[in-house]
Amino acid sequence: MALRRCWRLPGVVPRLLWTSTVQPGASVPGGRMSVSSLGKNHPGCKTTELLLRRFSSGPPSTDVSYDQLKQLLAGRKSVVVDVREPWELREYGFIPGSINVPLGQVNTALQLSSEEFKEKYGDEMPQQTDNIVFTCLAGVRSKNALNTAASLGYKHVQHYPGGWQDWVKNEQHK
Repeated sequence: MALRRCWRLPGVVPRLLWTSTVQPGASVPGGRMSVSSLGKNHPGCKTTELLLRRFSSGPPSTDVSYDQLKQLLAGRKSVVVDVREPWELREYGFIPGSINVPLGQVNTALQLSSEEFKEKYGDEMPQQTDNIVFTCLAGVRSKNALNTAASLGYKHVQHYPGGWQDWVKNEQHK
């Protein structure tokens, strides 16, 4: 397997690329990796087919399952922030222990002082080192909130992609 370093992939951090007969999606020996085709004859690289190797040392998944969220809530290991509008929580319900910060206010709320946050949202402000899980109705707004928090320097942010709809479905089965 010939390794090559390609520095001219626009918008991509330089990565090790290689030429191989391994098919995309095939398992690669030596650890948990995924292989995906980048295309043929990419400008700046002399290989005919480039494959990208993504190592397990990459960023952890930002998605939290129902069971993971239940464990985090039970252990009080995360701050759960529901980014739906207050009327949605009143009408449909909310995850017990969550803080309501509507999506349109997340950017501003996470830049308030601790005292201002507690006064406005009725709970302690998440710190940049806290594990924060964002949730909404079905995972779209929570993903946006996650991106906003990450851009503000929050290190341990996740979201519950199933949102309230998945929560209710799972709670009804118990």
